[in-house]
Amino acid sequence: MNTNNKNIHTLADIVAAIFRFLPRLPQFLWSNLKLAMAKKSDIGSTGYYLQQAARLRPSQTFIEFEGRSYSYADFNAWANQLAHALKSAGVGQGDCVALMFENRPELLACVFAVNKLGAVAGMINYKQKAEVLAHSFATIQPRVLIVGEECIETLKTAEELPATMQRFCMPESSSQLNTPEYQDLQRISEQCSNENLAETNSITLSEQSFFVFTSGTTGLPKAAPMTHLRWVKAGIGFGRMALGLKSSDKLYSCSPLYHNTALSIALSAVVLTRSTLVLARKFSATHFWQEIRDSESTAFVYIGEICRYLLNQPTNQRDRQHKVRAVLGNGLRAEIWDAFQQRFQIEHICELYGASEGNIGFVNAFNLKRTVGFSPMTFAIVQFDVEQEQPIVNQQGGLQRVKKGDVGLLLAEVSEKTPFDGYANNRAANEAKLLRNVFKPGDCWFNTGDIVRDQGYRHIAFIDRVGDTFRWKSENVATTEVEAQLQTFSDIVEAVVYGVQVPHADGRAGMASLVVAHAQRFNPVEFYQHIQRKLPDYAVPLFVRLREFHEVTGTFKIKKTELKQQGFRPSTGNEQVYVLLDREKGYQRLSADLYQAIEQGRIRF
Repeated sequence: MNTNNKNIHTLADIVAAIFRFLPRLPQFLWSNLKLAMAKKSDIGSTGYYLQQAARLRPSQTFIEFEGRSYSYADFNAWANQLAHALKSAGVGQGDCVALMFENRPELLACVFAVNKLGAVAGMINYKQKAEVLAHSFATIQPRVLIVGEECIETLKTAEELPATMQRFCMPESSSQLNTPEYQDLQRISEQCSNENLAETNSITLSEQSFFVFTSGTTGLPKAAPMTHLRWVKAGIGFGRMALGLKSSDKLYSCSPLYHNTALSIALSAVVLTRSTLVLARKFSATHFWQEIRDSESTAFVYIGEICRYLLNQPTNQRDRQHKVRAVLGNGLRAEIWDAFQQRFQIEHICELYGASEGNIGFVNAFNLKRTVGFSPMTFAIVQFDVEQEQPIVNQQGGLQRVKKGDVGLLLAEVSEKTPFDGYANNRAANEAKLLRNVFKPGDCWFNTGDIVRDQGYRHIAFIDRVGDTFRWKSENVATTEVEAQLQTFSDIVEAVVYGVQVPHADGRAGMASLVVAHAQRFNPVEFYQHIQRKLPDYAVPLFVRLREFHEVTGTFKIKKTELKQQGFRPSTGNEQVYVLLDREKGYQRLSADLYQAIEQGRIRF
């Protein structure tokens, strides 16, 4: 698809942004210096930085949660007690401890306790069940499991768990446990010392801190190992440099703690700036802003479609009655950026880009609209063949960088300063993510699998995932840009676009899966007339499916895999499928006879 260049930033835009940024420039430069100076061999860990905060600001509130609050000193002492208890149970450096909780302070106390011993916290997605959950345990092979009381029933659905794994449980604050197969870790820890552990002072930044699982939008989830170095860099880059947090700030997070946005961005940003984390158990569109107001939060983190869900809520006279000055996250689409910022009067949107298994990050530190920002790391955007889903190779066998304003595949250089941590216990998947001899013999680059636009001045804009952008009628169709236009039609709550194979046709035909507010009133002809004015002919979806809802991951990513597999087959349920056969008439209902005619090649596109 012909990508829209209206958001390419000029030098004047950058200069204006820097002038607005001048009051924070010294902190920005100092933070960049700190990032550059951080070495893998340095002593440091999540637990070490918690101890530092507890020493420097012992009475500062660290966490607020459902009416409870914990100071840095008290929380550090609690984590120490848990660490001593785990040490007595044999947990040591390099061991994996699986943690399965909903969002609550007990989970974070266990994370710090595990890390203080040099062990690795395996962050299990509590929404997983059965075979998928068992697969996650088999991937990280934990020596110990600590499960929140609220997750025990879900855990029972996984039949095959490591037989040698010790099992502990953490109750809710007012609960009395009756689970003989689990030891009550909180009760055991209350008899232990609350002093800092000697082990914490020997852990280096290069060592692993967490296993974070990918969302599993395609295939089974993979475990991405995170290091203390990446956690610390996130705190400096996002907390200090992008958000400019101070100790007086409160950062609200309702994202699941098994996801890096909460664990490796929100948490590190707070600890590295010794501010306060306002933790919510889960996201609620109806209660979100009231919780922001009640807690007097000054910033929040978001993921996926959270901002769209908030924008879809009925307008309220109190929409701007809050203290939020900045937000940080990923997934705010360009088409709703202005509407979201204006309705809720948010001064700074720090959209970011990164991946759990990746080695590069971008952040919109300069407050430029509709961009994921800049990165100080070495990256390249190269020409990409969408149809073959491969980078374009020149006659010399190398790859070719795109020009400013053009779209291509994002690569990140793998080096000593930016290593590729990859996936745990999956060498084949790791090697598949690397490209070698890209620009010169011996170099190595991480293939992000993302199509981005070169905005110039080291800034990029996210366009699509590889495999989402498809080719039709010799043109590239970017699904995110089509989705943006479909959602300008009234009553469209959610639009998902993808390519489907059609018999006797090259490339993939566009298909849209729509959730509409009033399905019975959906007019396919009016819908076509609206979108054909917005999109070039080749980008107009040939098929449309109406659904009641879309399946999403725990991080609010829509699962496209099942939709692609279903293709344009008419549903046996209540779903309606439409096809565009005559552009004069618009969409018409896809009957069994029409479907058969397409399959047999009697109708061709």
